[in-house]
Amino acid sequence: MSETATFGAGCFWGVEAAFRDVPGVLDAEVGYTGGAKEQPTYREVCGGRTGHAEAVRVTFAPERVSFDDLLEVFWRAHDPTQVNRQGPDVGSQYRSAIFFHSSAQERAARASRDALAASRKWGRPIATEITAAGPWWRAEEYHQRYFEKMGRVGCAITPRPED
Repeated sequence: MSETATFGAGCFWGVEAAFRDVPGVLDAEVGYTGGAKEQPTYREVCGGRTGHAEAVRVTFAPERVSFDDLLEVFWRAHDPTQVNRQGPDVGSQYRSAIFFHSSAQERAARASRDALAASRKWGRPIATEITAAGPWWRAEEYHQRYFEKMGRVGCAITPRPED
């Protein structure tokens, strides 16, 4: 049995690669969610006209990796204090977001966010949105497994605070 988790953390190429490296993740694909337009294109999403976030949909085996483990990967993969940006990428399509698929995921996401905020690890408020998963639109094929196809170029890696 598998479950699905969806995360927005800036440019989706690096985030997809981070999740693909996790044992128990069965698949990770990039796409768009959280917006109003049906079947948006990359150009439309990047133009900021659709309301979608670049996101990664993760299919995982919960007996091998927990949703809490995936949340840890999410928090390490980006700067959750930035509003509508990651590094040089600016716009609501690059927002930090957890799109939950169940009430259990929602509770876990809120508890994890609140614990991170209470830790003051980042020194700034956590800006991550937590919202119900809506329609998913798979990104164009050339975006899938981009780093495997092109090498690790194209996304800024945001420095993370020391543990």
